[in-house]
Amino acid sequence: MNYSAITKGNIEKMVVKPNLDDYQTIISNFKWDNIYKELDGFDNGGLNIAYEAIDRHVKTSLKDKPALLWEGKHGESEKYTFHDLYKLTNRFANVLSKLGVQKGDRVFTYMDRTPEVYTCILGTLKAGCVVGPLFSAFGPDAMKDRLEDSAAKILVTTPKLAETVHEIINDLPAIEKIIIVNKEKTPYDFQAREISYEKLMEEASDEFETVKTDKEDYAIMHYTSGTTGKPKGAAHVHQAIMGHYATAKYVLDIHPDDIYWCTADPGWVTGTSYGIFGPWANGVTQVVYEGGFSAGGWYRVIEKYKVTVWYTAPTAIRMLMKAGEKVVRKHDLGSLRYMCSVGEPLNPEAVIWGEQAFGLPFHDNWWQTETGCIQIANYPVQDIKPGSMGRPFPGVTAAILDDNCENEMPPGQEGNLVLKQYWPSMFRTYWNKKELYDSRFKNGWYITGDRAKKDEDGYFWFVGRADDVINTAGHLVGPFEVESALIEHPAVAEAGVIGIPDKIAMEVVKAFVSLKDGYEASEDLKMDIKKFARQKLHALSCPKEIDFLPGLPKTRSGKIMRRLLKARELGLPEGDTSTLEE
Repeated sequence: MNYSAITKGNIEKMVVKPNLDDYQTIISNFKWDNIYKELDGFDNGGLNIAYEAIDRHVKTSLKDKPALLWEGKHGESEKYTFHDLYKLTNRFANVLSKLGVQKGDRVFTYMDRTPEVYTCILGTLKAGCVVGPLFSAFGPDAMKDRLEDSAAKILVTTPKLAETVHEIINDLPAIEKIIIVNKEKTPYDFQAREISYEKLMEEASDEFETVKTDKEDYAIMHYTSGTTGKPKGAAHVHQAIMGHYATAKYVLDIHPDDIYWCTADPGWVTGTSYGIFGPWANGVTQVVYEGGFSAGGWYRVIEKYKVTVWYTAPTAIRMLMKAGEKVVRKHDLGSLRYMCSVGEPLNPEAVIWGEQAFGLPFHDNWWQTETGCIQIANYPVQDIKPGSMGRPFPGVTAAILDDNCENEMPPGQEGNLVLKQYWPSMFRTYWNKKELYDSRFKNGWYITGDRAKKDEDGYFWFVGRADDVINTAGHLVGPFEVESALIEHPAVAEAGVIGIPDKIAMEVVKAFVSLKDGYEASEDLKMDIKKFARQKLHALSCPKEIDFLPGLPKTRSGKIMRRLLKARELGLPEGDTSTLEE
């Protein structure tokens, strides 16, 4: 397959002028202070994420514009205007005040993607509290780790998920109240510390003055897992809304008339930064789909709501590819004008497939839980180099440094990907782990823990996590490079690559592969895949071993958990698996 750059001329399906219409000019003139001026802010110079996402629109012609178009897992649908969300989030802020919650207290949500979780997240921010959204699939250990570390005061959950909470609640003395959201009105026996969301909301006023939080007041925490130790809470401040707003405008290219769909759950940072804050700060209508993944189901959502801008994950795209273009043809997806991807590097084949299936390429971008918003991206006005992360966002300085993070590497050379402090959405701490937080910075750079390289045109290329890079006979092999080659094989749906010990070469490459429907695992197929890889990769990069698996372990954000593959292969402790997709 030809992976030459997709030029701007190939994406002229865009029917509106991109917000970022001249990259070099905007880079030259960009100032974060100007972004702040596009928001309302407070007269004391402060910011509040919920105010910028909801309240300010109620003062304008957007008051009665649909903000949330919700599609339930059983096919039910609900619509909420900005004014509806304004009143509901005011009510929840009043609920928290009545319960004695103070500014800075932690309020966590443990719910599915229903309208109520969005109400609670934004209402918590209005009250000046710190919100912590958790995946509804978390088990008791994962819940306990996060609630204990954060000393959360309030937990919002549902009757079904409360069963998990009951297993750990006696070990969580900091939790004062558990608010039960009973959307489906199922019979429920309230336990100690539990109270009805519906009753509280019915009694609460829909008038509330949003707390005038400072730019540096904590707003939201997302727990992120590493290779060792407990999950760590990356805490962001209200100033982060500047990054959410600007990147949604210039990277996702959101325009006022768009219907936008981000497939991410709020338990993942993408599901808040770009499933709540950034789009609504831009006053756009968002679709939220409660159901799980299915190619036909997703296409029906796009068709039904006339989605124009779609933001999803590489794993989901590969699953759509696996389902084939025949499913695509059953639906009218002509409303789509722009598509983006995030979560792990997007394989070149998937970029090209987007053009084939939808008449549009996927625009990949790169960021982390810690960065809070997109840092490097492919833009509508620039050529796409399939497989590249793109170029830095205006106001962001990215570089590739040597192993000591001291000297910048020349174009084409691998090194540590770093970002210059500060940008508005940069995390301000790991909760209760200041020493660990401080270790992530050196000489004014944030050390991302990713390895990458930059080409002569300023495009960045992901190599892998620093602890994922395979050293085989002195040759550094990036797993992503090998995985990208493997999934071009017609039988391969997904691939995960690790290094395993070797007496001679120190490490050799091993691949774990899941197959597309219609293919059967066999020794002949292994040999064919190896032969295919040798045609695309350096000899040292080719897998020496291949194992077939029904599916690869992934986080709920869609990242293949290479460290888990490695731990299982070598019989090592698996570490924190709380973000593992079921």
